[in-house]
Amino acid sequence: MALWRSSGPVVKDSVEAVRTRMRILKITQSYFPFLDRGGPTVKVRALAQGLATRGHAVTVLTADLGRSRRADLGEKCEWGRRSVDGNVETIYLPTAFSFRALTVNPRLLSFCRARLGEFDLVHIYGLYDVTGPAVAWLAARRQLAYLVEPIGMYRPIDRSLALKRLWHRLFGRRMIGHAWQIIVTSELEREDLLEGGVPPERIRLRYNPIDLAEYRTLPAPGAFRKHWQIPSGEPLVLFLSRLIPRKGADVLIEGFARALPRTGTLVIAGPEGVKGYLDHLRSVAGQCAVTERVRFTGALYGEEKKAALADADIFALPSSYENFANAAAEAVACGVPVVVTSRCGIHSLVDGRAGLVIPREPEAVASALRALVHDHELRDRLRDGCATVAEELSIEKTVAALEAIYTQRDS
Repeated sequence: MALWRSSGPVVKDSVEAVRTRMRILKITQSYFPFLDRGGPTVKVRALAQGLATRGHAVTVLTADLGRSRRADLGEKCEWGRRSVDGNVETIYLPTAFSFRALTVNPRLLSFCRARLGEFDLVHIYGLYDVTGPAVAWLAARRQLAYLVEPIGMYRPIDRSLALKRLWHRLFGRRMIGHAWQIIVTSELEREDLLEGGVPPERIRLRYNPIDLAEYRTLPAPGAFRKHWQIPSGEPLVLFLSRLIPRKGADVLIEGFARALPRTGTLVIAGPEGVKGYLDHLRSVAGQCAVTERVRFTGALYGEEKKAALADADIFALPSSYENFANAAAEAVACGVPVVVTSRCGIHSLVDGRAGLVIPREPEAVASALRALVHDHELRDRLRDGCATVAEELSIEKTVAALEAIYTQRDS
């Protein structure tokens, strides 16, 4: 085993090496409380808090993404805003320019000059920014080990493909090439990296965490249905994700219309990620003659999201690619059977245990929904299996796996 420090690896042979308190710097493009930026805002926070619970000191370096939330970002400091929660310190760097996930943060170099030497290792989340490559370059100069977690971004998908390929040529190949380890969250993501030429010995698997305690107590059944005027006896199918073409909400609407042509409600919950896409989904619902039975709720967070999960009968995400699929994991934690495609990283965990895995086609969606609505034995079996799958994704297990990655190295 090797314990990494800023001066390089120090070999420890005893079990106590694993228990040594580490000083960890996490670099992430977005972080709590900017929940509209997607899963990493929750995931990185859960991992940071889990590591802190195990005695490690964690600093999260991220971007200040909006004045409207500034009161939540702590007190002013020389690098922007600073908050402290137990063993987790968060630094929000002022943002001079932003474009989608890309931010330019002028005080980044000042922070690194002053504090980079304090840490034992650096964990960089996400790609397609300048913060990660800059910190990686500075860490390499100090012989400070850093890890990269691509969060499903290694293979350019969705928008701005040319710019993402340019980013790989300018920054990505060097940053990933000099990383100590690359962390993936599913076998699907591992395959993408292998196809991209990353050596298998440098790839480590760690699932995304779910805070099971958060979902042990759910809002009273029926509250969400009552608010959205959904009949109590009808099937409720829930989609919970950003509204972008890749997520497949349009495919789900078509499949829902085929499977349940006269009864049932489909809830499409999530912020619009591409301008005009919500109007497109409304149009699809109209073409499928289910406008009155599709609810577009916008983004749901906190208790509102838990209320939706408490009332859902089925969770569905017919996405063309998810390195993991956090929302599906949250549904499983709430005991809701899921329908996902084979291009969702979580598929290998839920298939036949807590859900059904299908191709990304309307008829396949329809077939899965019909089965879960009408086959009560199947639905009950998958619902019972949710607890076992959820336990595998608990914060305790995922943080322990991450700690093992941090503290072990093949000789």
